[in-house]
Amino acid sequence: MLGAMNEATPTAPWYLRIPPPIWTFALLALAYGLQSSFDWAAAVYTRSPLFAILLSVFGLALTVWGERQFAAVGTEILPASPANKVLVTSGPFRFTRNPMYFGLITVTAGIALYFGTAPFFAVPVLLFLLVNFLFIPFEEAKMQRQHGASYTEYRARVRRWL
Repeated sequence: MLGAMNEATPTAPWYLRIPPPIWTFALLALAYGLQSSFDWAAAVYTRSPLFAILLSVFGLALTVWGERQFAAVGTEILPASPANKVLVTSGPFRFTRNPMYFGLITVTAGIALYFGTAPFFAVPVLLFLLVNFLFIPFEEAKMQRQHGASYTEYRARVRRWL
């Protein structure tokens, strides 16, 4: 019985049990450390403080909007949760299946534009790779197991990103 239950609800690997905002802060801290430690990393490539702030505010608003939608319907927000009670398709989930991830990546892109250095420009790229190839496949498989045809229809209607 336990083996069958594990097949139906696989345990998330350790890296998926660390919430994406923690990964985001860790990558930003690493970028800051690299920028501070190496002269090559401090070279300014592109800076746009006003656009950086606007982009970061937009990303934060999108992330909070997605989180509020989850809270409104009472479903779990942690990617490694064994189940999600509700398939959320309203609010920002009408436009993208991953508004909270999209928001975090947008925030880090804004921060990269603010600092304008190579280590900070690496953060949104690394974060995208992390969520697109590790977090999202795990979550999509979980949602497919739990919500079946309604999730298949939602996936056909709404794109992963935009």
